[in-house]
Amino acid sequence: MKAIAYVDCLPIEDDRSLFDIECAVPEPGERDLLVRIEAVAVNPRDVKSRRTLRGTPQQPMIIGYDASGVVEKVGRGVTLFEPGDEVFYAGVTDRPGSNAQFQLVDERIVGHKPVSLDHATAASLPLTSLTAYEMLFDRLEVPRMASPRRSVLILGGAGGVPSMAIQLARGAGLTVIATASRPESAAWVRELGADHVIDHRQPLDAQIQALGQGTVDYVFSSYTSARAWAEIARVITPQGRFGLIDDPEPLDLRLYKPKSVSIHWEAMFTRPMQNTPDMARQHDILDEVARQVDAGELRATATRNLGAINAANLRAAHALIESGRTIGKIVLAGF
Repeated sequence: MKAIAYVDCLPIEDDRSLFDIECAVPEPGERDLLVRIEAVAVNPRDVKSRRTLRGTPQQPMIIGYDASGVVEKVGRGVTLFEPGDEVFYAGVTDRPGSNAQFQLVDERIVGHKPVSLDHATAASLPLTSLTAYEMLFDRLEVPRMASPRRSVLILGGAGGVPSMAIQLARGAGLTVIATASRPESAAWVRELGADHVIDHRQPLDAQIQALGQGTVDYVFSSYTSARAWAEIARVITPQGRFGLIDDPEPLDLRLYKPKSVSIHWEAMFTRPMQNTPDMARQHDILDEVARQVDAGELRATATRNLGAINAANLRAAHALIESGRTIGKIVLAGF
């Protein structure tokens, strides 16, 4: 089968940072699906893996997380799917990834693809929707229909995960305040349903106070600087909840003690990588996301299709992610 791999952690401008290879089609284990990949999406997680996870000449590293495809073969213990099913999922970091014609994935972290979407568009959904859904409803415990008086601040609103979080939070009845620093990203988050848009390059506390909305009940942050951390401490509601994804620098938890604010981490790979008893929760979430997409309650956030899945196009996608100026999701389809 065709695949895209690398050995050394190289700058994306280097042709060997990602290159085309041929390798054997794997055989499914007990609860595995063998999926024929039709489309993938590229995330900051892909870039992080390419920069930190090394391969060897004997076993080049194949990464890739978001995928949409068709079940080709199933393991003996599989109960949720059968060959021919169209599926989408986000995979794991400790098995060969989706940048290949075929991939093995545990059925418990796979959902049935939305029937209303093609594979390329569906591939933009899994990692971001899982992360946003788990953070809002499993970590922050937002009620499925919150009081409209309750609010959430979503930092970096035009990114992939925040783009899904805005929609899910709005669907749960929250007042959504999203941050964006450019006119095009501000327009994007408004289109997704944000009630208010503020600039994360400017002091957040002053802008939130100027909205006249009072304090913020929930905070959803995919990237938290020490400056933003200190500013939000001044405007978060006492006994509020703060959810974080990334950890770019040390943060002083003591700032939040006077208000008894609870801090929640979200790592989408926790359930499958730790083999938690509720690992199949991700299957349920993806099926619910597919239902909401097909019902018109959620929209996919694919904004750019770079063409076939090959090394040259994947290098271009990684370069765009590294620029830090992408809006929505980048997808590739077909081999």
